[in-house]
Amino acid sequence: MNFHFQVLIQGIGNSRVFKDDKMEVKILGNNHSVFNQYLAEIRDISIQKDPLRFRENLYRLGELFAYEISKDLKYSVADVITPLGVAQVPMLEKQPVLATILRAGLAMHNGLLKILDRAENCFISAYRKYTDNGGFEIEFEYMASPSLDGKVVILSDPMLASGKSMEIGYEALFSKGTPDHVHLVSIIASQQGVDYILKTIKADNVTLWLGAVDEGMTPKSYIVPGLGDAGDLAYGEKIDSK
Repeated sequence: MNFHFQVLIQGIGNSRVFKDDKMEVKILGNNHSVFNQYLAEIRDISIQKDPLRFRENLYRLGELFAYEISKDLKYSVADVITPLGVAQVPMLEKQPVLATILRAGLAMHNGLLKILDRAENCFISAYRKYTDNGGFEIEFEYMASPSLDGKVVILSDPMLASGKSMEIGYEALFSKGTPDHVHLVSIIASQQGVDYILKTIKADNVTLWLGAVDEGMTPKSYIVPGLGDAGDLAYGEKIDSK
């Protein structure tokens, strides 16, 4: 694939923050912070045996993403009355809409909502439908959403593997209006998934937020080293749709 990347900040290992001709990509795992501790725990096969701990770490990672994304939102200074006077405080001009792809995105979504607690919410049902030859297609079922016209939307899905679920989720948003800006958020992405999103979503009002980018992916589109199936680890194993 022939993409032009402009490197903005050199991070640890192979991680980086960069932008192509339009979309900015921000990788929080570039910096040494507690974010990486939670990321390590959701990857760790021994810690994964505790689904409560796994969900809690997805929740906390969602909180940290929300805090970082909040720095890119628009603010206006407002007067706040205190018992002793008036304080001028920057306040969000408008609340974002938090969207997620069921079911794996629920715990992370709740973490985002804990911080951006006045946000409206949007839920998208999409899943892998496996074919007889071992492949799969992403099936879109339904969407529950407020109007998205002129709003900032934060669309989350913990794993960005092939990138097709995120693409379908992004396209689904436009059935409910035209957002002012869309933040796409995943904890772990494959390099192939990142390349796919940069190739298919060509818009200057989209930002891609990631925790880490892994180089490998299995024939069934699971990220390597990744962490496995986030939905199963959080909520129990499911029967695959045929």
